Amino acid sequence: MRGSGAYEGKYAAAVAGYRVGPDYIEAHRAFVAVGGEEHGGRVLGFYSLVLAPPELDLLFVADEAQGRGIGRMLVAHMQSEARAAGLDRLKVVSHVPAEDFYHRVGAVRTGTAFANPPAVPWDRPEFEFRIPSE
Repeated sequence: MRGSGAYEGKYAAAVAGYRVGPDYIEAHRAFVAVGGEEHGGRVLGFYSLVLAPPELDLLFVADEAQGRGIGRMLVAHMQSEARAAGLDRLKVVSHVPAEDFYHRVGAVRTGTAFANPPAVPWDRPEFEFRIPSE
């Protein structure tokens, strides 16, 4: 996360102290996309689904893996997991540079999460995924 090009410069403060470790993984549903042998089995992306209140808390794709459909795959998996958990919608507070991605994968803009200095000194777009039943 901290190595992501999306969190360079002024955005670095948002993830400076953020850690996805054992406590986070134990408390939330976290899923990863792992590359095959050609990627050395590295983590190429991940997301975290919070059930109460329903929220996509984190979604990251490694810089070198972007543009290959991994983000779409993670969103499709998230929607399947949300549906299985009985959710019909969930919220996402987007990183500003990711706004276009969320539009492209079907999230609907619902508002703005206002700045929360010092960690996040800028407003962020808020989205909602509507989870259709199968």
